[in-house]
Amino acid sequence: MRSPVQDNQSVSAVALANPASNFLGTACVIGAVVTFTTQDSAIKWISGDYPLHEIIFARALVALTLTLAILVPLEGGYRNLRTKRLPLHLLRGLAVVIANMTFFTGLATLPLGEATAVFFVAPLLITALSVPLLGERVGPHRWFAILVGLTGVAVMLRPGTDGFHLAFLLPLTAALAYALLQIMTRKLGIAEKASTMAFYIQLTFVAVSGTIGLTLGDGVLAGSGNPSLEFLLRAWVWPSPEDALLMLAIGCLSGLGGYLISQAYRISEAALVAPFEYAALPLAVFWSVFLWGDWPDPIAWLGIALIAGAGLYTFYRETVRGRRIVLRRPIFRNR
Repeated sequence: MRSPVQDNQSVSAVALANPASNFLGTACVIGAVVTFTTQDSAIKWISGDYPLHEIIFARALVALTLTLAILVPLEGGYRNLRTKRLPLHLLRGLAVVIANMTFFTGLATLPLGEATAVFFVAPLLITALSVPLLGERVGPHRWFAILVGLTGVAVMLRPGTDGFHLAFLLPLTAALAYALLQIMTRKLGIAEKASTMAFYIQLTFVAVSGTIGLTLGDGVLAGSGNPSLEFLLRAWVWPSPEDALLMLAIGCLSGLGGYLISQAYRISEAALVAPFEYAALPLAVFWSVFLWGDWPDPIAWLGIALIAGAGLYTFYRETVRGRRIVLRRPIFRNR
């Protein structure tokens, strides 16, 4: 009997040997990055008027409807929602809830570009965690890139200086939760459809945010004056027609992005597609400057450059490694 590590190594090798799967996985990641970055900007835009759990609840309801109405039928129908891996689906859903809640709570205080830069250490964490959890191989060059990326995070956090802000720990926590999420996606993706994984994530969002709304939705713990805490704890209010449409758009973006990112990590190796998520960095800086006029300072630019440089170098090394595997073991993946 083959071990899970051996199975994952075989799947990884097959993914690397199939250029079509790699190209499609990359395209899905880039599409997800565009949708998620736009969604982040929209959520930050209304963060001063509504509680986070209300926005997440509305977003998840729309995304769940989109998933059930369009994405699930496209991938074979509702029978795919039956799963023997429900505990792992729920654990994955909890990880993404933690990632979202911590990231968006920090976003109420931090500039979008800088918060996104700290969060995007996640692909490097995925590469590092793919070794013990997926049995994938990471060479010394990519380990060095991971070290450089973590150095970039330290530069962004500025510990021990007046520029240090506790809120930066929130997107860092989100990055770790997100990395674990994608590792679990890789394990589930061997047998599960992307629409199935997206369904259980949105279902978890509805359950968690709805429970928070029922217990804290009256604003009983609000009034601290801290923007992040207020975003998390203020009372639910009925949205204006314009904001309701914006929440609808956020839900559509969430549903599409969740499907695309699940599909990417399902059909491609984690360490191969992860660096493409760094396309979110220039997009986040663009939205941050365009909507709020928040230009990163020189220290922040240095941190962004280190993180992005580490990601690009990791991609380069993974490309070289992938070509070597193709030449050594040409296995074709059945779809």
